[in-house]
Amino acid sequence: MENYFIIHGSFGSPFGNWFSWLHDFIEAEGKQVYVPSFPIGVGYQNYENWSKLLKYYLDLGLIHEDTTIVGHSSAPAFISKFLTENKVKVKKLIFVCGFNNYLGVNEEYDVVNKTMYFDNLADVKQYANKIICFYSDNDPYVKYEAEKDFADKVATEQILIPKAGHINSESGYDTFEDIVSYL
Repeated sequence: MENYFIIHGSFGSPFGNWFSWLHDFIEAEGKQVYVPSFPIGVGYQNYENWSKLLKYYLDLGLIHEDTTIVGHSSAPAFISKFLTENKVKVKKLIFVCGFNNYLGVNEEYDVVNKTMYFDNLADVKQYANKIICFYSDNDPYVKYEAEKDFADKVATEQILIPKAGHINSESGYDTFEDIVSYL
């Protein structure tokens, strides 16, 4: 059965930004959607802890070839690494402001994000039929070049949203209508 996962980024939550709105939209369509609450904060947020939680869903058979995963910020690198290391194929990946191997946000973010990064990013293309990347040209946290480089390495389709910041609540994105046609 077709299902969806929405995965927040560093220091995020399942209820932040446009995630609750998207959850409700997908659920209203009669589809199954999961929005896990990953551990956050220095000492808690790392690849190992996040993997344990996502592996729980995988072991339940809820991540499979009919799954679409939506990830924001640091989540796209995490998702890419997880799928590649676990050799899990999904239907579609929708990445919003994704980046990899990028340091310079601030010390706390760099510490928690660093464990998500990996060198073989392009390998994720073997594990999804489509990979759509949304990004902005004025993200205050991650340089445009880092988001564009991420998209160039993994995307089957790229969508640049001018002046959209980090495509989060802070940038006015409590809803995210542009993503709907890509689900």
